Amino acid sequence: MSITPAPPGAHLARRLVQLYVGLTLYGVSSALLVRAGLGLEPWGVLHQGLAERTGLSIGVVSIVVGAVVLLLWIPMRQRPGLGTVSNVFVIGVAMDGTLELVPAVHGVPAKIAVMAAGVLLNGVATGLYIAARFGPGPRDGLMTGLHRRTGRSIRLIRTLLEVAVVVTGFALGGSLGAGTVVYALAIGPLTQFFLRLFAVGEASTAADAHAAGAGATAGDGPAPGEAPPSGNGPSDASGSPGRGTHVTGRSPGRAILPR
Repeated sequence: MSITPAPPGAHLARRLVQLYVGLTLYGVSSALLVRAGLGLEPWGVLHQGLAERTGLSIGVVSIVVGAVVLLLWIPMRQRPGLGTVSNVFVIGVAMDGTLELVPAVHGVPAKIAVMAAGVLLNGVATGLYIAARFGPGPRDGLMTGLHRRTGRSIRLIRTLLEVAVVVTGFALGGSLGAGTVVYALAIGPLTQFFLRLFAVGEASTAADAHAAGAGATAGDGPAPGEAPPSGNGPSDASGSPGRGTHVTGRSPGRAILPR
């Protein structure tokens, strides 16, 4: 989905609050998925795998990966927004802080409950920060930039990126499991619902376009896709697969997505 300019009457303070509350909650939700131990969202799998190999905290790894991905915007002439830069730092810090406060979870029922809470909270967080309209996350900008450069569909680009991320993360020791599947199936509908709920100004069109492809992954959150068959997931192309909407003439660099 494309990020349209905020309506003239939109309250800047509300949008800023939504942005930072949303990004903070996204980090909290990712930490809950880690504590549940039943599988992470696609980019979370990579972050956890790299954390296992480097000895760095998963939050720090998330920040480093986000910064590296943001550097890849340069040759594609993508322009970051406040939300883009904030995404890199806030989510990682919130994730590490939550992991410090939330103890390990034991027992299958407790793990399932924490996983469900993490997925639901992730949908709330995505709806909050995407609806604030301060720019796409770094991973979504990479996706839309590659779409523009290669001419390939966003759905294909997103799928290839997230498959590569999951496979690499799993090979490095990241957690892949039932939680990954639940996330892929649930995040699209949740994102669509909360985008409409938290939208500032005209949001129904943006919400539909954004969550249409928000399927199998999230990294930064949902992004645009192609034709609107059925599906689910965070972003228009998969977000990590889902249904999508056709990419219009609006600048792909301003298109939206998550972890």
